[in-house]
Amino acid sequence: MKKESFKKLIIFPLLLLISLASAQQSPQEKLKSVFNPQSNKVLVAAHRGDWRNAPENSVQGLKNAIGMGVDIVELDLKKTKDGVLIVMHDKTIDRTTTGKGYPQNFVLDSLKKLFLRKGNGVPSNHRIPTFEEFLIAAKDKVIIDVDKGYEYFDDVVKMLKKHDMTKQAIINIDDNTYYNSIVTRFGAIDTSVIIMPIINYTKPNAGKIIASYFGYPNTIFQPVFKSDTLSLIAKMDLLKHQKFGLWLNSLWPSLNGGHDDDKAVEENNPDETWGWLLKKGANIIQTDRPKELLNYLKEKKLHQ
Repeated sequence: MKKESFKKLIIFPLLLLISLASAQQSPQEKLKSVFNPQSNKVLVAAHRGDWRNAPENSVQGLKNAIGMGVDIVELDLKKTKDGVLIVMHDKTIDRTTTGKGYPQNFVLDSLKKLFLRKGNGVPSNHRIPTFEEFLIAAKDKVIIDVDKGYEYFDDVVKMLKKHDMTKQAIINIDDNTYYNSIVTRFGAIDTSVIIMPIINYTKPNAGKIIASYFGYPNTIFQPVFKSDTLSLIAKMDLLKHQKFGLWLNSLWPSLNGGHDDDKAVEENNPDETWGWLLKKGANIIQTDRPKELLNYLKEKKLHQ
């Protein structure tokens, strides 16, 4: 083999690998793009991770979602008797673990002896993760969305700062909470923190709540609505032009006026679900069908 041909054989694959690596955005870059009105990319958020193939809110579910190529993994928090944040959705541990009771009545060591249950209720080999364990597994790999953790806001921010992940995470704010209410409860918000107020569009004060966040730069809005005919829905895309993120849910009908995952997948009508949400301006969609949504967005060249 000629020397020049051998060099080409070596150099070309290296250039290809470099090109592919540079094309992949980091989680921090992806989250930053949400605030760019010129970006046409849409991020996919996996609700409680890959719960169809691993226990919900488990590290394995997180890893599966990362392997699948999702951009965001949503999780929920509770606190143990000894003050440790754990990843857990329900008020009790009954449904998702082999134990029974309230997480706040157990120290972490006791909870770590339990096993997480799969979606069909069968015990798995996976344990309840701490929030810190989850962050370590997600570091520089995927954006984290902290849902059901607003009451621990200060603790969440401290943990994110400890791992230098404030630009890799979103903290949800409880439904219909005015911005000033956060400041009153927790003090001034560090501007490195990205927050996401959940706005129930059926409430008469929804517009005023949205306006209360206009002075905070790192805000993603998450509207929820049972009906798709509300007047505010027609104005949702305007939020993006003001450099806010817009997160819409396709989980179940009461969150999106009937434009849900089941209609997209089981009824094979994704344009009426995910397509409808895109037309309303969503640059993040939270789904229980991440694999199918990723394929849909890639076909439309709206995802890497």
